[in-house]
Amino acid sequence: MRGVVFDGKRVEVVDDLEVRDPGPGEVRVALSAAGLCHSDLSVVDGTIPFPVPVVLGHEGAGVVEAVGAGVTHVAAGDHVALSTLANCGTCADCDRGRPTMCRQAIGRPGKPFARRGKAVYQFASNSAFAESTVVRAVQAVRIPKDVPMPSAALIGCAVLTGVGAVLNRARVDRGESVLVIGTGGIGLNVLQGARIAGASRIVAVDANPAKEAVARQFGATDFLTSTDAVRDLLPHGVDHAFECVGRIELVRQAVDLLDRHGQAVLLGTAPAKAEASFLVSSMFLDKSILGCRYGSSRPQRDIPLYAELYRQGRLLLDELVTATYPVEDFEKAAADAEAGRVARAVLTF
Repeated sequence: MRGVVFDGKRVEVVDDLEVRDPGPGEVRVALSAAGLCHSDLSVVDGTIPFPVPVVLGHEGAGVVEAVGAGVTHVAAGDHVALSTLANCGTCADCDRGRPTMCRQAIGRPGKPFARRGKAVYQFASNSAFAESTVVRAVQAVRIPKDVPMPSAALIGCAVLTGVGAVLNRARVDRGESVLVIGTGGIGLNVLQGARIAGASRIVAVDANPAKEAVARQFGATDFLTSTDAVRDLLPHGVDHAFECVGRIELVRQAVDLLDRHGQAVLLGTAPAKAEASFLVSSMFLDKSILGCRYGSSRPQRDIPLYAELYRQGRLLLDELVTATYPVEDFEKAAADAEAGRVARAVLTF
């Protein structure tokens, strides 16, 4: 079968990939569509260290092909969106409703794939850039069949991360102000999360002025090409600032632009050893800097919720899919994503 494999030096679309049958508590899914997230490209450029060879991709949707023993919540033929959380379901963090903190869900790459007789790693417990993949049952979440696959694919990362950061981690309240630095796939979902939460002022910042129209479509009330003018709009600063790029100078700007009791939420993927600084004295007015893994999500709860909000017209998905590419055109999709020519590139099988 076809898949996108990174061998440590180059990315190649191969046609001789194999995937094993699902074992107990697992599901095999035939992928229909997969979003190209910057995290996939970060594996290729070394920002995210990961063992190789590896099948890339972690934001997908498809149809269940087969289930292993003990799986009852999905069956062959069901449409599912995939999450990256291969959490155990039984530890203290899972029991508290914090699957993103489950230690089984972090940093344990499996090898369900093979190529030419050699095992191939799975990225983010998912590997959505393959015609079929095997995931833990908890990662496959049933969705209504009327949700288009290219749109459904984006729920599993961009939406869970961006909207989840607003609703689950920051807990933005009605009437509050929100600053979003970076309006890529994650930033756009932070914008619509803030809109859904009822924020009264939502300021989007992106160096590319061509992104203003789509930022406003997703919920921005104001658009700036730098943070310099934020205090012209909100002299006291903002209640919530979301850094969605992963650059340390933007992290500092997010912190500096907080109002009293403000929160800076870090979503962008910076290099593993990157360090940021801030004025300690500026934090004593109850300000906070929050990390956020995967939108502090509970996928079995959140994915159906977001799918229903989409069906009600309250959450935008189709508008995120600005271009689809057959998997063979991965290089073009990656180039367009890197250049910011698309909000989200989606690979199709």
